[in-house]
Amino acid sequence: MTFVPTRQHFQEAAAAVRGFTTLQPQIALVLGSGLNPVAEQVEDAVSVPYADIPHFPVSTIPGHQGRLVIGRLEGHPVIVMQGRAHYYEGYSMQQVTMPIRVFRQLGVETLILTNAAGGLNKQFRTGDLMLLTDHINLVGMAGENPLRGPNDPTLGPRFLDMSKTYDRQLRELAMAVAAEQELPLHQGVYVGLAGPTFETPADVRFLRMIGGDAVGMSTVPEAIVARHGGMRVMGVSGISNVAIDVIDGQGEASHEEVLEAGALLAPRMTSLVRGVLASL
Repeated sequence: MTFVPTRQHFQEAAAAVRGFTTLQPQIALVLGSGLNPVAEQVEDAVSVPYADIPHFPVSTIPGHQGRLVIGRLEGHPVIVMQGRAHYYEGYSMQQVTMPIRVFRQLGVETLILTNAAGGLNKQFRTGDLMLLTDHINLVGMAGENPLRGPNDPTLGPRFLDMSKTYDRQLRELAMAVAAEQELPLHQGVYVGLAGPTFETPADVRFLRMIGGDAVGMSTVPEAIVARHGGMRVMGVSGISNVAIDVIDGQGEASHEEVLEAGALLAPRMTSLVRGVLASL
């Protein structure tokens, strides 16, 4: 039977994290593939392997170091996930999103989600950043929603409004920071798929047609659970590859390509995130 974490599990995990630090972060960051260097900017950092936290899902994917980094960034106490667990690794949606529940137990009020994504928008290029204005939850539409099953009203409402998923004030702040830094920052819609296969050319054309600007295999479940818990959410995609929309073309999507793009994306993501935190 699949493990379904409950409030008790969240509290046990949160208690374990508190044992490693006296800080009380109100801001959490989740780092996607190739974006681990962002965590290296955290000062007075304490690192906690996921394996040392009860019930915590452990990432098995290259490019995801699998640890929490707790410290200060731009003066704010922060908790940073260096890598995440994914649905395609065999975890349930409830397990994938357990870290977000734990963060809420720790008192986190603002969540910054980052990811490496394929560019659907024809104006996007590898190395670009995209601020999420909205998402399309194709996995959830098919029934795999992290809120599926009995609802604990102490965690959030049974029926959740998703019309304001990505906080407008945080988006405006990010755009202002990007303009000040002369950092190109697109805005767009992220499409969440299950993975682990990359998209077929027909998939890409379909996703573009329904309004997607970038596509990936994470983020959406975390955003849902964060909003369920009343957290403010900001999402940023690093465009790690341009989605292939023709059959028999020259290009080929790979995870290695995603990680290589991280060398270009990480400094830009770091600059944006630090700027946003400095302005909060």
